[in-house]
Amino acid sequence: MRTETLPRWILTLLAGATLLVPPATAQDDDDCDDDCTPCEETSVALRRAGLSEATDDFWVGYANCLNLTRRQDRQNCLRENRAAFDELLELVQEQFEARLELCEDLGGERYDPRIDPANFVRGVTNSFRPLVPGRTLVYQKVSDEGVETVEVTTTRERKQILGVECMVVRDVVTLEGELIEDTLDYFAQDRAGNVWYFGEFVMNFENGELTDLGGSWIAGVDGAKPGIVMQAAPAVGNVYRQEFLPTEAEDAARVTGRNRTVVVPRGTFTGCLETLDFTPLEPDHLEAKFYAPGIGFVLEVNLASGERTELIAILDG
Repeated sequence: MRTETLPRWILTLLAGATLLVPPATAQDDDDCDDDCTPCEETSVALRRAGLSEATDDFWVGYANCLNLTRRQDRQNCLRENRAAFDELLELVQEQFEARLELCEDLGGERYDPRIDPANFVRGVTNSFRPLVPGRTLVYQKVSDEGVETVEVTTTRERKQILGVECMVVRDVVTLEGELIEDTLDYFAQDRAGNVWYFGEFVMNFENGELTDLGGSWIAGVDGAKPGIVMQAAPAVGNVYRQEFLPTEAEDAARVTGRNRTVVVPRGTFTGCLETLDFTPLEPDHLEAKFYAPGIGFVLEVNLASGERTELIAILDG
């Protein structure tokens, strides 16, 4: 089709849309030189991937808008598509900056933990993250959506990942009694006492129906690597990765306090460890978590909303 046969409004929209797409050279400012660390190079690569995905989403949305019959609908669609594109670009940049900050905290080296099955023990006995087979920790959170209940049960099952025998923990989440998530988490402890996270199998539900497995990852599959969810000797200021699968699982934590006292419905706990949990994937999402010796996780506070997830019961079975 010759361009002169196109209606004027399409030509105008095409011209405007083209300006929305960042040219390849727009990424040159973030290219690494010889001084860049492997972690920084990874951040640059993931920024490029994010820009490419945002651009692809924009053009697919644009194509869908062009196929709306009513002109007003087309214009509204194009405006919404542009707004969504701008939001994605902003998020990609925020993620990039958050990854760079994490690189600085971690020292900038490659993240490639050496996993030797001979270096792991049977069971998890870390004082701040003990796993007792048969025990269920019950939590509750009150939000605008209603009362959310979380039941975390250490099963007697085992799963081998990367040659390491992992304990299986089942995490069931209900909202006002309706199932919304059912997850299996895999943990193992090394000889030094660090508790490692080897992956999770997540089943998400809506209206009682399984909708997707979003959030699932297993160490050793598609580049995923295990992380540490509790250090053997956590010291204030320590920063560590809890999981690693770029663009899918990038949780990290910083130790922010020791000997905290926490009051939750289950009781008062002293000598607690406090961490700040965060992820570059959601730069504004910060959680303060508290762990009681001999029990584990007892309280989470969303620093943006103030919502509290509190331990309400301990059931041994």
